[in-house]
Amino acid sequence: MDKSWMHSDRRSKAYEFGVEAFLNFAVESLLTTTHIRCSCVKCVNLKLFGVGIIRDHVYFNGIDQSYKNWTFHEEPWEATTNASRNVEEDDGHSRYSFVSKEIDMDDNDFGDFGSDPYEFANVIGDGDQPVYPGCRKYTKLSALVKLYNLKAKHGMSDVCFTELLILQGDLLPEENTIPTSMYEAKKTLCALGLSYEKMHACPNDCILYRKEYEDSTNCPTCGISRWKEGKDSILKEGVPVKVVWYFPPIPRFKRMFQSHETAKSLTWHAARKSINGQMSYSADSPSWKLLGDKWLEFGNQPRNLRLALSSDGFNPHSSLSSRYSCSPVILVTYNLPPWLCKKRKFMMLTLLISGPKQPENDIDVYLEPLIDDLKSLWVGIRGVYDAHNGEYFTLRAALMWTINDFPAYGNLSGCVVKGYKACPICGDDTPSHRVCWKKKSIFFDLEYWKYLPVRHALDVMHIEKNVCDSIIGTLLEIPGKNKDGIAARLDLLNMGVKTDLQPEYGGRRTRLPPGPWNLSRAEKREVCNSFYGMKVPEGYSSNIKNLVSLQDSRLLGLKSHDCHTLMQQLLPVAIRSVLEKPARYAITRLCFFSNAICAKTVDVSKLDKLEEDVVVTLCLLEKYFPPSFFDIMVHLVVHLVREVRLCGPVYFRWMYPFERYMKVLKGYVQNRTRPEGCIAEHLSDVSTVGVPSSQKMGVSKPLSGRTVSVVDQDLLNQAHLYVLENTEEVLPYIEQHMIHIKTAYPKFRKRTKWLQDKHNSTFIQWLRFK
Repeated sequence: MDKSWMHSDRRSKAYEFGVEAFLNFAVESLLTTTHIRCSCVKCVNLKLFGVGIIRDHVYFNGIDQSYKNWTFHEEPWEATTNASRNVEEDDGHSRYSFVSKEIDMDDNDFGDFGSDPYEFANVIGDGDQPVYPGCRKYTKLSALVKLYNLKAKHGMSDVCFTELLILQGDLLPEENTIPTSMYEAKKTLCALGLSYEKMHACPNDCILYRKEYEDSTNCPTCGISRWKEGKDSILKEGVPVKVVWYFPPIPRFKRMFQSHETAKSLTWHAARKSINGQMSYSADSPSWKLLGDKWLEFGNQPRNLRLALSSDGFNPHSSLSSRYSCSPVILVTYNLPPWLCKKRKFMMLTLLISGPKQPENDIDVYLEPLIDDLKSLWVGIRGVYDAHNGEYFTLRAALMWTINDFPAYGNLSGCVVKGYKACPICGDDTPSHRVCWKKKSIFFDLEYWKYLPVRHALDVMHIEKNVCDSIIGTLLEIPGKNKDGIAARLDLLNMGVKTDLQPEYGGRRTRLPPGPWNLSRAEKREVCNSFYGMKVPEGYSSNIKNLVSLQDSRLLGLKSHDCHTLMQQLLPVAIRSVLEKPARYAITRLCFFSNAICAKTVDVSKLDKLEEDVVVTLCLLEKYFPPSFFDIMVHLVVHLVREVRLCGPVYFRWMYPFERYMKVLKGYVQNRTRPEGCIAEHLSDVSTVGVPSSQKMGVSKPLSGRTVSVVDQDLLNQAHLYVLENTEEVLPYIEQHMIHIKTAYPKFRKRTKWLQDKHNSTFIQWLRFK
């Protein structure tokens, strides 16, 4: 332990870092933050105080420089004889903060700064060194990180990046500090990255070679060798067949609290004011409150973390023909505000399971190290420093639920998600003789898991997409997505329903009579022309026009978000003049339900009515669509209101942010033969992710293809009124204004049109006055 700081100026950074190292050492050794001997020159280890008071004493009074052996703080005598590193760090923390601000990185993107204040001495030195003599805008470190950001963003190879560094060095004045190779740049940047553990795994997903199997060479379950086999059928000892990368989350949680701003944001949920009867955040949900009510010690500490886990497979290659799939496991922290909770900056990649196939039901094997850490987090991690409050505390965390598509739902929960008992929520209420569980999930090793009302959340994103594909595919008769066919008609015949729609067998072909769900060719063209002509605001969705094939009267290449926008608003518009009215009405009701269930603020009093409405809606659909339309995805719509009631708004539990994050991970792959290694090495070199800045649209000149029009004040007021009346936050004011008008003009209470006109003409002025 370096103690040279004890002789430094109390205003220097070396003294500041030394004090924090001393306090951290004392807390870890004595396992307390409230009864520690104060080593200032006045107390001289005779009085016991908390960490905060000791810190003040050591700054104001100075530390006792004769206290060389920290025996009162449990330091072994031998440890004091080691020579310490002497590093100059007069202004280290300010330079470190400058780099963080300069490259839009959070403190948790750096290493474990709190446990060893000297760990970043070399990095801090680079942060103080200008790119070239006289440069004030960039230091060596900030320039390197910006260049590395460009490398990651545009997928540069190491060779390309090396040549860019050489060119950059030639363009800058002599005596510049830009490294001349990727290797030298990595040596500078490696301290900023995330550490990871590389674990070998059985290729049949039987075990991880850890703990008692760490030295094994063959799988004890299936007997397959741990090592890869060469072309000559000789085992390559030391070269594993399968590898999993584990990024421990506990050090990263500690770093989050070492950032003043992030530590403050992690307790945002406790300071916010909730509105009775409304849920706008996960903290308003019964699931969140259950943890606090059942375990009071956990609930009384707002710094204790609530987590969610997501796992899905993705193809790391650009070629869609590749069947290779690797599986990341990602954690998110619900303590953060909604605008930060799902940002890439705070999404933690904890596991990266190598391909070429997903582990499916055997994913529990790979989750073992993460479950071990979650167990430790539930018991508590002592000595975590909170930079916002300036104190040490015991950090605890609980996993609230998992977020996955439906096949992964079955893999993580151990529940059957297809066949006779495909619905994990209905379970035994489904008429069947088949057992609905295929394994006991590893998550039940967590003490609190069995008490959670929702352990695995249904993903609205995938449900919406599958339901939308079924509706569009059936209406437009798209091959592969059409739920109508000979088998569906025979089902109707067997059920004794709509027997007039049974297949008519001819000589060479079988004719299917048109059902309520069938469109004529003219109606299909009308629907496609409606989609083709739609224009939406920039950023609302992809260009719908590009998804329409007028020649075939189909919609092709619909992505998840395209289906979301169709179900939310566009589909009812496109079918408004086709289909029989009852069938069109049923589809429109389903779209209205989709819009209501995705609201950012949930009115709890309306959920029972919403649940009743969706049941009626599905019953109406059963009257006009074939039985094959009602697969498990359509059935799961019934249970969405239940999850909103228990877990809060939907947008905290859908897969959109995780899918976007996996696209970012895919961009890190440069070596097709080792995609997971590319991702792990990129994250270990430097974490370049941050909260993306919003697009700034200038108003000094029109956008390309637009013209500037001058409008009068009346038209401007109409546009302003339209925006206000379609904004959720303004609805209470509209209701209040209508009450004001009815009170001021009691004679006109029954004249609805007059009241509406009066509202339109006075609302903006009244709102400004209010």
